[in-house]
Amino acid sequence: MAIVTTSALYPTRVTHLHRSPVQHYAEHRSYTWHVDLDDLPQLPRWLRPFARFEGADHFDGQSGDTIRQRVDAFLATHGVFLPGGRITAMLMPRVLGRAFNPLSLFWCHDAGGALRCVVAEVQNVRGERTAYLVPPGEDGPVPVVGTPRNAGLQDGYFLVRVPEPGEQLDLTVSQHRDSHAAMVATWRGDRRPATVGQILLMQLTNPLAPQMAALGLRFQALVMRMRGVPVTSRTGTRTIHAPAVQGAGWAAGARSLAPL
Repeated sequence: MAIVTTSALYPTRVTHLHRSPVQHYAEHRSYTWHVDLDDLPQLPRWLRPFARFEGADHFDGQSGDTIRQRVDAFLATHGVFLPGGRITAMLMPRVLGRAFNPLSLFWCHDAGGALRCVVAEVQNVRGERTAYLVPPGEDGPVPVVGTPRNAGLQDGYFLVRVPEPGEQLDLTVSQHRDSHAAMVATWRGDRRPATVGQILLMQLTNPLAPQMAALGLRFQALVMRMRGVPVTSRTGTRTIHAPAVQGAGWAAGARSLAPL
């Protein structure tokens, strides 16, 4: 059974390689959605508990906001306006009432279809979210100052390579300190149509994906703490708005974000 939608599913293999301050490797299987925020999938009522896209699960905002409204509000705080533009996203929806998105990505296009910037939102197991405004990097990595608060690093920067997925999803985020990669994370997967059959298959092969992702990260955090990695202090569940952009020849303009 087909669903009339522009959305797609990507079964993913997610890997984390920690090199410093301790060496540790972990990987797991999951899945993610690629959606147009103005054309979210309209699922049959009985299937909606397995894929709900709620504004409350991303950024800050008012009760009842859509995800698109919250992304637009975040962009506006950095002087970025995309009237008539399209925003696509890679994210995990709510499953049986629970949402958890270690990494959500939003590709922001202007009315002409050009990619103007990417927003990367990171969530840790305490519910704390950090959003970063990233310049368009085509297929190459883009340096970003600062580190997510679940990274276990107190300084440094990270490189993000986040091309918008096509037939394949291929993302890399590497955290650096003292000119060395302290951690490298990858997301790999092949595109599948968002049909009822594929959505059900994801529930069978990756049941309770948000809950399992949170459990997996808690376990990895416990392993790292047992090996001597310091844990950052708890500071609440608010979203940190971090422009965190470093790159020659790229800056925010009055109406949009674009290469100079």
